[in-house]
Order: sequence, then structure tokens, then C-alpha cells
Amino acid sequence: MMTAKSLRLSLALALSAPLMLAACSDEASDAATTGEALAPIDPPAGTSWTETITVSSEGGYVMGNPAAPIKLIEYASHTCGACANFAQTGKPTLKNKYVASGVVSFEQREVFLNFYDVVIATLVQCGPKEQMQALSDEVWQNHSEVMGNIQANQQATEAAAQLPKNQQFVFVAEATGLLDFFAARGLSKDQARACLADADKIEATAKSVEAVSKAAGVTGTPTFVLNGKKLDVNGWAGVEPLLQRAGAR
Repeated sequence: MMTAKSLRLSLALALSAPLMLAACSDEASDAATTGEALAPIDPPAGTSWTETITVSSEGGYVMGNPAAPIKLIEYASHTCGACANFAQTGKPTLKNKYVASGVVSFEQREVFLNFYDVVIATLVQCGPKEQMQALSDEVWQNHSEVMGNIQANQQATEAAAQLPKNQQFVFVAEATGLLDFFAARGLSKDQARACLADADKIEATAKSVEAVSKAAGVTGTPTFVLNGKKLDVNGWAGVEPLLQRAGAR
């Protein structure tokens, strides 16, 4: 993972490193304990669990009932193909069936495999917290387009290393088409530039992301944790049965 120091001092190296697209964790613990089917939990009047977003103390974005008895965490990278596959094949059912019931909450935590993950994470977190997971899903739903633009412009972004720190991330976002991509999805270019210019905040986020991932024993993406236990699956086909086994129906 990229440390804050490497972001600050070794931008050129980070930009020239090959992209790690789908490194899967090879560490796991036993699956979640079997439980009886849990009854749905109604949200507060006038609200829905799928629109309830909180930020955890670890910096993750939690969708759903904060007190849900079943808590699923995904450690994910925006440049990871397997993470994109999970968003495409599993996220709609996870959201509309399990999170909507109030029985399951879903927390998304960042993992930075390369410099571009840092840029994209900054952009998806730039607006209101309620938009974060939706913007992440847009990146993953359009993964081929996003990665194609990044891979086509890696040489151009190397020039960012010669710029002042508060201009580097903006330059990369412009060169790879990310400013246009997010502007088309409601994040204005002015707002995006302001978030990307805050290099000190970005470095602090990178340091926090690394510390949280290291503490959790994350070695690749996606890594799933269910009720505190790291799973040995890396896709929806493996996750859903474990949710059901834990009591989500």
C-alpha cells in the first residue's frame, strides 16, 4: 500500500509502478457463526436504511442500520477488477435485499494499491457522505472506461511530480479524464479541484488508510470481514451464503 511518505516524496515512482488490479487476500478466518433467521428491523419513520450513511471511526462509509446485528465490511480498491465485479454482481442485491432489511450494514473501507486509488478515493469522498458509495459504484460500473483512460495517460501524469504538491493530484485527475467523469455524475470540477488541492488532508487520509488496513491484516482486495471475522471469499457468490448463515434471509 502507498504510505503518506511515498505520496509526498515519491510521486513519480508511484505513477510509474504497474497497476495491481485484483490482488486477493490469502489469509482468512473461519466463516461467521450459524444463526437463526433474523426479523427485519424497521428504519425510523420517513427514512430508509439504504439511504442511511454514517462514517465509522476507521474512516469507512457505512450504509444501513448502524446497529445492525450483521456487519459486513469490504476493504476495496477502485482500480481493482475483482472489486468492480463485486459491485456489479452483488452490490444491488446486498443493498436492496439485505441492507434494506435493517439486519445487515455494509461498510466500505479504502485500500490504496497505487496512486490512482488515492485520486479516485479523494473524489468519491469529496461530496456529501451520502454520495460516497454511489460514486464508488459508478467507478466500478464503468471500470473498463476508467482504467482505459488511466492506462492511456500514465506517461502524461508523470509530469505531475514536477508540480507543487497542491497541484499534483489535480493534474493527474485532469490528465486521466477523472475530472470529466465525476463532473458528469454531479461533482463539479471546482469542487473536485478544491478537494484534490488539499494535499495535506490527502496524505493524512493515506496514512490512516494504511494503518487501518494493516491492523485488519488486509493483504489484497477485495477483503471481506463479517462480524469481525475475515472471510476466505472474494466475491458475491461466496459472501451471500455467509450472510444467510449468519441470519440474514
